[in-house]
Formats: sequence, structure tokens, C-alpha cells
Amino acid sequence: MNRFVAEFLGTALLVLLGNGVVANVVLAKTKGAAGGWIVITAGWALAVFTAVMCVGQFSGAHLNPAVTLGLATAGEFDWELLPGYLLAQLAGAMVGATLVYLFYRDHYLATDNPDAIRATFCTSPAIRNSATNLLCEAIGTCVLLIAVLLAADPTFDLGHSSEQQTVKVGMGSLGALPVGLVVFAIGLSLGGTTGYAINPARDLGPRIMHALLPIPGKQQSDWSYAWIPIIGPLLGAVVAAALMKTALQ
Repeated sequence: MNRFVAEFLGTALLVLLGNGVVANVVLAKTKGAAGGWIVITAGWALAVFTAVMCVGQFSGAHLNPAVTLGLATAGEFDWELLPGYLLAQLAGAMVGATLVYLFYRDHYLATDNPDAIRATFCTSPAIRNSATNLLCEAIGTCVLLIAVLLAADPTFDLGHSSEQQTVKVGMGSLGALPVGLVVFAIGLSLGGTTGYAINPARDLGPRIMHALLPIPGKQQSDWSYAWIPIIGPLLGAVVAAALMKTALQ
């Protein structure tokens, strides 16, 4: 499978299952209604596990612009591939969010809470404080990237990439289950402030679809907050790469 197709499909699957569990918990009249935070964090962890398991062998299963940027910054991914990966991830996230809407369409129609509807697409902070929210997203993503960079391949040499390493080191080579467990840990411990986007595509793609889809009773897509789950994870990824390069050289 082409690596860009794999990133597209993997990210679509990630968002379908990840935003799908949110929809199952917060929308009206679902079997999982009011399932709570543990169900959401477990569902997202298993979504990551499933997506990484499916496409890791083809693209490294980054499924996240922050992971791609972090690996490139660490010298473990070809910068020339970065734009294609990012576009594939964003497109996949948009498709995944659309599938969630189609799957739960009757429940969207039965839901009269616009905050719950938007929560099935994108993140929002529990307490709105731009500086704190940005820091939380950066720290959560930094933890994710440190885990990826340390555990993905014990033989890799930070700062000395080669053509053969372009997709060798990534979330796929870390192993699907450990990646899911890392995301589960981040959600349980660090997700309570912002909803732990830790992935610009996972938030931006669905937010775009929230704005575009004809969802009855929806509110505005909160674009004033949208920059935080984009910039925060990217900053966290770069910091993680810099920390690992300093520590391991």
C-alpha cells in the first residue's frame, strides 16, 4: 500500500473510532449514553491501537502531524515526505469525522445540546485559558513523542537519518498495543483540561466538517480556540525531539 494512502486510511479509521466513542457517550439515546470519561479514554486508546495495527507496516502509522514533525525534527523522517503525510492525515480525519456523523445521524437529530454535538468532532477546554490550554496540549504531545522516540526502535541514532529510515521509525514500528496504552495513559492523566487533542489533524479535520456538515442544532465551531490544538501539539513535538537529541547524543 502507498504510504500516503496508508496515512489517509489510518487517520480516517482513528477518527472514526475515536470520535465514534465520544458520540456513543455524549449523544442522546445511544446504547453508550453517559458512559463517562473512562469509556472515552479507553475507546480512543483502542482506536489508536486499531489504526496503528492496520497501517503501521505501510507508513509507520504516524496518523498525526505532530508525530511526523517530531520524527523529522529528530532526523528520523524525510522532510520531503512531510507535506504529503500532513495532507493525507488531514484528509483522513475529515473523512473519519464525516463517517461518524453518518453513522450516528439519528442520534444527532435526537440531541439538543450543541456542546455535546461539537464535542463529537473536536476538543474544547474545561476552563478556557489560552496559555494554560496551550501548555497542556504541548506537554501531552511531548509525552507522546518521548515515548515514540525512545521506544520505536532501540537501534536508531537520533540526528543521523538515511533514505532507508524514512518510514522505519514511527508509531507503527513501536507496536500497536504500546502506542494505545501510551495514549490511554495521557488521556487518563493529562486529558482533563483540554480533552487531549495531541494531534492537529484529529482536531482540525473534524472541526472543518463540523462547520460544513448540515447538522441540526449545532453551534459555531469555536475557531477562536482552534489554533491551540494545532500549535500546542506541534510545539510539544519539537520540544520532545530536541530533548531526546540532547539526551541521547
